[in-house]
Amino acid sequence: MKKAMLAIIKKDFRGVTANRRLFSAILIVPVILTIILPSIFVFLIHFAPDDPDIQSLLDMLPQVLQSESLELTVTALILNYILPVFFLMIPIMTASIMAASSFVGEKEKHTLETLLYCPLSLKQIFRAKVLASFLLSMLVSLISFCAMLLVLESEIFFLMGDLLPPSVNWIVILLLVSPAISLIAVTLIVRGSAKAQSVEESQQAAVFLIIPVILLVAGQFTGILILSAWVLLGLGVLCALIAWLLLKKSMGRFTYEKLLK
Repeated sequence: MKKAMLAIIKKDFRGVTANRRLFSAILIVPVILTIILPSIFVFLIHFAPDDPDIQSLLDMLPQVLQSESLELTVTALILNYILPVFFLMIPIMTASIMAASSFVGEKEKHTLETLLYCPLSLKQIFRAKVLASFLLSMLVSLISFCAMLLVLESEIFFLMGDLLPPSVNWIVILLLVSPAISLIAVTLIVRGSAKAQSVEESQQAAVFLIIPVILLVAGQFTGILILSAWVLLGLGVLCALIAWLLLKKSMGRFTYEKLLK
């Protein structure tokens, strides 16, 4: 990687960490999805184990997912089948904060011309912008996973006297599906940022990328859709291929004329 590309990545990171509003927005969603909501689930399961809604949820599960303990069955379901889907949403929402302002933010701050004078081609600048948002989303996802696992396992141990190891689904999600979906989102958002006239316009367009993930979360919650590791692996490979094709196609259509409009 060229030093100039690394400089652009560092500049984008500093721009986010120095802005309290953006930095707070990046932290709020992961904290809610990986700390607050899982903790609420665990406490509800422990103190209301005979709730009819919980029992009806269990009746929808395959027999292989059920165990002798009602609490541990429901908690394992949440840990290994519901919470992983949140890690498809976190990188998209995190990346959208930086990616949405990648080029349109340069326009608003009147630094775009200076950026274009750097010793890099336009494709390299585009790649650096995409890489900056992608690395941020992956960093936030990794930290969120570690924090969630620490808090959740501590709560499960003190309330239920046991530990629940993460399933293989987590490996596929964190190493393949989440990075691939994040790269798709970042590429689309950065490309949209180059065409947008304001950061708000770019962020509004980025919201639509979350809708399919929200539907997937709803399917997991209602028991309509329980994704196995093999299904996730196939989904990850497909998304990785789409991300590669999309990134290649986007860089091919990226021109100075379109950027400076």
